Amino acid sequence: MLASWYDDQGPAADVLHVGELPDPIPGTGEVRVRVTVSGVNPGDTKKRRGWLGSSMPYPRVIPHSDAAGVIDAVGAQVDAHRIGQRVWVYGAQSYRPFGTAAQYTVVPDHQAVPLPGHLSDELGASLGIPGITAHRTVFADGPVDGQLVLVHGVLGGVGSLAAQLAHWAGATVIATVRRTADLDHVDPAVVSHAVALDTGDPAAAIRSYAPQGIHRIIEVALSDNADLDNAIVADNAVIAAYATRADRTEIPFWPLLFNNVTLRLLGSDDFPAEAKRRAARDLTSAAAVGALTVDVGTTYPLDDIAKAHDHIDAGGGRGRILVTVPQ
Repeated sequence: MLASWYDDQGPAADVLHVGELPDPIPGTGEVRVRVTVSGVNPGDTKKRRGWLGSSMPYPRVIPHSDAAGVIDAVGAQVDAHRIGQRVWVYGAQSYRPFGTAAQYTVVPDHQAVPLPGHLSDELGASLGIPGITAHRTVFADGPVDGQLVLVHGVLGGVGSLAAQLAHWAGATVIATVRRTADLDHVDPAVVSHAVALDTGDPAAAIRSYAPQGIHRIIEVALSDNADLDNAIVADNAVIAAYATRADRTEIPFWPLLFNNVTLRLLGSDDFPAEAKRRAARDLTSAAAVGALTVDVGTTYPLDDIAKAHDHIDAGGGRGRILVTVPQ
């Protein structure tokens, strides 16, 4: 099969190779997916770079955990009727060496989720890490129907899906963007009120829409927003943080404590298996009824995978970065 891989960590152009590798064979409980589109996430490029001092987990890594494609082979104890089924894939390179940047990937049966026929491969390849992370931020602490949910970074990959999931589940969604100019890109069908963080007093602006405080905060930059979050939380609120800018992040401990705030930290590779399965079901259901859309940014062919990684490492911008795989 044609694939991309790295045997050492480092800059994309230096370590990513594209060439032929043996076709993988599905084992017991596994399926093989012929990949059409592979999704690229910041976590994929961080693993390749050796972020936070991480080392090579395996002698050779085929990157990327997300994809869409068609099941073309199954292992023992898997229903043979799955062959020919369109699917979206998650977790392909989570605690496994070989991900989706290849013509074929092998995953446990439940990690290849049926993709409804009217949904695109591009959407399917965008539901894995960002979608499951978004789902966990919204639902890990229970239903949000009737609650006020604030989504920071609503134009990002996780933030956009979190806002859509919260709206789908009956929450009123308030959102933030970094700059006033970004407000024009916020979807008013999903977000009831949007606030730019470069305004004079974003806490006051948010409080004007939520005078009793926010019940659930979806946080992409805890180190930047901890004081803002403290100023807008309701009693017994949850701050669900999946990213921060400072490795050692300070928080206003006592005010958050007196408000009985729960701080939930979320690392997608280690979510409980049942939480991932529930997320996969809900993401597919929401997408099937048109409640989830994804802004696709730039699509690269597999031969240009290093450019896709460089795009992510440079900040990515808005829109999902995808790699198309030749058939």
